[in-house]
Amino acid sequence: MTETRRSEIPPTTDPRPDQQSPAASFPSADGLRFRPLAAADVEAWLELVVRIAAFEKAPWHAQRSELEAAFSDAVNPVAENSVAGVDADGGLRAFGRVVKNPGGDKAYVLGGVDPAWQRHGVGSAVLAWQEARAAERFAADGQPGARARNYVEEDNPALRALLAGAGYSVVRYFSEMLRPLVDVTAVPVPAGISIVPWTAELSEAVRLAHNEAFADHWGSEPRTAEQWAVQMTHEHLRLDLSTVAIDEAGGDVAGYQLATVDPDVEARHGRREGYTELLGVRRAWRGRGIAPAILTDAMVRFAAAGLDHAALDVDTENPSGALGLYERMGYRAQRRSMAWDKPL
Repeated sequence: MTETRRSEIPPTTDPRPDQQSPAASFPSADGLRFRPLAAADVEAWLELVVRIAAFEKAPWHAQRSELEAAFSDAVNPVAENSVAGVDADGGLRAFGRVVKNPGGDKAYVLGGVDPAWQRHGVGSAVLAWQEARAAERFAADGQPGARARNYVEEDNPALRALLAGAGYSVVRYFSEMLRPLVDVTAVPVPAGISIVPWTAELSEAVRLAHNEAFADHWGSEPRTAEQWAVQMTHEHLRLDLSTVAIDEAGGDVAGYQLATVDPDVEARHGRREGYTELLGVRRAWRGRGIAPAILTDAMVRFAAAGLDHAALDVDTENPSGALGLYERMGYRAQRRSMAWDKPL
């Protein structure tokens, strides 16, 4: 089973009327003025994200819908959990956010610095503010063991050096895997199981199935209905390529595959890629061959849509044996990323 890093940190929208204003003071960096992000920043924020991703040759970056959703996140109000570094001309040059779910065992520290402003201490200043704010969030929730987490591509030495220098360490490895859509061997669908198209009527049942399937997976936290709704509006989502495995006897969701297509992949890498964003099988239905049947079905759908590769991301230590399954099905690791943690 796989739950990609691309979808692991959805915005939360549960009401938190007791949320307190942060005591952490804004970062300090020569030439930049810091303030919270504002809704009017979305266009400039997206442009900054794209610049950073291009400079770092990142395989993906946040889309407009994800940035816009941050401003309706009542658990992590942008006014209290973000900073924007603005230059003398009003240009957005750096940003940072802190995202923590109620009761969650880590706070995500997300951010970036304009390539022209890197190596000026801006990233360190933003990260220090994020850590202070994350510690406040744990204290407000009455939770000990405050911890910050960031995800880094292995081929991003600058960010790795920043985190290592700030006291972070690698706690998990992930591999992005790729398979050409040639020689796809059909896998029989297990008896009593039907693979059907993803529909709006099935979406809530799939959300609940996903929460159950990933309850024992490292780093995963339950998705609320609000979080799920954000994911269902993502620009790259392809529900026509997504499927649900249904138990014919009771009509229960046994498994699912959520697909996305990033049109920029062809420009960057010269391939048309169908990406399995989420893949899961509920515990009661595991060991029956549902996952390979769903994946094979996805490959057929990808090819019929004119795509030439299938891709996914996997936790290399996933206890379900997902890495071995994908390798047997012809997927091969292309690049690696790491989760970095720091106790606060």
